[in-house]
Amino acid sequence: MSASTLEQPPKTGKGDGGGGSAITAYLSQNLQQYGMMAALVVIVVLFQIMTDNRLLYPNNVASLIQENAYVLILTIGMVMVIVAGHIDLSVGSVVAFIGGLCALMITDWNLPWLLAVVLSIAVGGLVGCWQGFWIAYVGIPAFIVTLGGMLLFRGLAIVMVGTTVAGLPGGFNAISNHSLPNALGFIGQLDGLTLVIGAVAIAGLTLTQWRSRRALIRNDLRVEPFAAFIGKIVVSVAVIGYITYLLAKSAGGTPIVLMIVGLLTILYTFVMSNTVFGRHIYAMGGNLPAAKLSGVKTERVNFLIFVNMGMLAGVAAVVTTSRAGAAVAAAGQNFELDSIAAAFIGGTAVTGGIGKVFGAIIGALIMGVLNMGLSIMSVDPAWQQAIKGLVLIAAVAFDIVNKRRASAS
Repeated sequence: MSASTLEQPPKTGKGDGGGGSAITAYLSQNLQQYGMMAALVVIVVLFQIMTDNRLLYPNNVASLIQENAYVLILTIGMVMVIVAGHIDLSVGSVVAFIGGLCALMITDWNLPWLLAVVLSIAVGGLVGCWQGFWIAYVGIPAFIVTLGGMLLFRGLAIVMVGTTVAGLPGGFNAISNHSLPNALGFIGQLDGLTLVIGAVAIAGLTLTQWRSRRALIRNDLRVEPFAAFIGKIVVSVAVIGYITYLLAKSAGGTPIVLMIVGLLTILYTFVMSNTVFGRHIYAMGGNLPAAKLSGVKTERVNFLIFVNMGMLAGVAAVVTTSRAGAAVAAAGQNFELDSIAAAFIGGTAVTGGIGKVFGAIIGALIMGVLNMGLSIMSVDPAWQQAIKGLVLIAAVAFDIVNKRRASAS
C-alpha cells in the first residue's frame, strides 16, 4: 500500500471509469492533499513571475534542494512525532550539538570523516534515547522534555564549539555542496546520470502506484476513480520530468543531498504505510486509549519515535555542517519551527493521528520556495518571517475547516 492510500474515497468498484460525480467526490474527500500540491504549484508560478523567471534557473533549483535539505530531513521525523500526538522543540539545538561534535571528531580527534558521520548519527540516536526515556517511561510530556532538551543541547553546543570549528575535509563538505559525478557523460547539454535517475524515479513511481491500485482492487478495497488515478500519474510524471530536466541543465547535475532526502522519503513512506510500527503510530495519535486497549505497546512506540527523531537530527546535523563547511554554536536556529511548520503546512493534523511523509515533503518545499523566492526579491528577513507565519496560520486553518466539512458531510 502506498502513502496515497491512507485516506481512501468511497469505493468506486472494479473497472470504474471514473465518472464526473465519482471524481468530484474523490477530490472533495482528498481536498487537503491536493490543495497543498496545488498551493505549491501556485507559489512556484507566482515567484517565477515575480522574480523575472529567475526562481527556476537550473542552478537555483539545485541550490533550493541543497539549502533546504535540513528541513526536508527533520520534517520526516517531525511528522511521526506529531502524528503520535507529541511535539519536539529540541531538534535545532540537537543539530547544533551534534554538528559541533562531528566537526570536533574530524578536526581534533582526527577520525575519518565517514566514521565521524556514522558516529554523529549514533549520537543522535542516544539523544533520542535520553528524551524518549523521560517521555515514554517516566510520563513527562514531550513539550516539557524537548523544551528542556532545547536549552540543554544549545548550552552544550556553545560550551563545546565556542565560536567556530573549521578546516573540514573536502569529502565531508561535498555531501551538501556537490553533485553526483557525471559518470554517464552528457546527452546534448544535459547530465546523463541525472536523466537516468529521473527516468528510474518516474518508472518506479508509476509501477508502485499501479501495483498498489491492483492490490486494492484484488482485495475489494476502496480505490480512487480511474480518471483521477491517471491524472495523478500524469501530473507526477510531468513534475518529476521537469525537475529532472532542470537539474540535468544545472552546473553539477543531481545534488548528493537530494539522493539522501529521496532515499529517506521512500524509506519512511514505506514505514508509515506498510509496517506495524507505522500503523501503531497512527493508532496512538488517533485514539490513545483505544490503542492501549488493542494491545499497542505505547511506551515502546513512543520511545522509538524519539530515538528515530534523534537519528534524523543527526543526519540533519551532518548535512548542515557540511553545507556551512564549519560548525558553529548558533547553527540550527529555528530549525524546529521550520520542521513543525512544514509538517502542518503539509497536512499533518495538530491533534495527531493524521499526516503523511509525502505531504510533509510538500510542506517543506513550500517553505523552501518561499525562502528562496523572497530572498531573490531581496525582501527584508523580518518580512520573510512574517509571511511564513501567515502561511502557517492559513495552512492550519485550512486543515480545521476541511475537517469540519468532512464531519458535516
